[in-house]
Amino acid sequence: MDGTAAGLGAFGFWFFVAAIIVAGIWNDARRRESQQETLRRIVECGKNIDPAVLDRILGATGNRNLERDLKVSGLIVLFIAPGLVALAIYLGQIASEARSALLGTSLLVGFVGLGLLLAAKLVERRYSDQQD
Repeated sequence: MDGTAAGLGAFGFWFFVAAIIVAGIWNDARRRESQQETLRRIVECGKNIDPAVLDRILGATGNRNLERDLKVSGLIVLFIAPGLVALAIYLGQIASEARSALLGTSLLVGFVGLGLLLAAKLVERRYSDQQD
């Protein structure tokens, strides 16, 4: 009975992850479809399209959002690492194996946070190079 419950729990977790991924893909497709419909209506009306309006509709300034999202994500993940260290110290009093495992996990999470911050800097640099 325990193996079945664990299997159903694992299935539920991965089903949830898959549902989130599918929902994200569907949301992006709907957003692009909406942008194209807006452009189609502007062209059908015979109006001239201002480049600033076109950039705003197509989300050409999306790199700035990407940079901000990467920075926020990096900071959040980076601040999770010390929390894992505190958890490692606390659980290390109960089981010494837990301490080393959680310290390694906190190190990994810290590097992921630093990687996200580095990616934000690279996006920022690339965006500024494209503006020049």
